[in-house]
Amino acid sequence: MPRVKTGVVRRRRHKKVLKLARGFYSGRRKHFRKAKEQLERSLVYAYRDRKQKKRDFRRLWIVRINAACRLNDMNYSTFMNGLKKAGIELDRKILADMAMNDAAAFSALAAQAKAAL
Repeated sequence: MPRVKTGVVRRRRHKKVLKLARGFYSGRRKHFRKAKEQLERSLVYAYRDRKQKKRDFRRLWIVRINAACRLNDMNYSTFMNGLKKAGIELDRKILADMAMNDAAAFSALAAQAKAAL
């Protein structure tokens, strides 16, 4: 078999990795091996954190709803239970936005939740 040199293939592979490694710090963007190691790790973090982002936002919404509930003399769990019994189906994202931007409407919801309990 003839001898195969990897010049062109290696150059393309290295360029692809180093292009993706732009923005990394120091040798992690300049040296192929370090860039490749960091890139693998970065892609793992990116995959993991796309899932974690959803959890973080849900947690933030719950904190905001709970803070608004306490201003209306309730806690989060009784408020959500009251909404469920009242047949009000609003998700936490909308409730958190109401708690932040429309306190009067949120107070009306809290009153309905109290009445349903």
